[in-house]
Amino acid sequence: MDILYLLIPISLIIVAIAVWVFMWAIRSGQYEDLEGPAHRILMDDDDPLVPRKPESKDEGKSNGGGQI
Repeated sequence: MDILYLLIPISLIIVAIAVWVFMWAIRSGQYEDLEGPAHRILMDDDDPLVPRKPESKDEGKSNGGGQI
């Protein structure tokens, strides 16, 4: 029974810390856009991550049009 004098204050401290962390998350905007990342993954990115080299005009002409 004496252990309750230790466990109840410890549990109240843990609950207070959990409420504080939850309130911090709300105030800092962690829950403002829950659907944005889910939709962003579906967006098609047409821009390549690595830019391509521009094709030269005489490429393919050195071998008679590319045919042997």
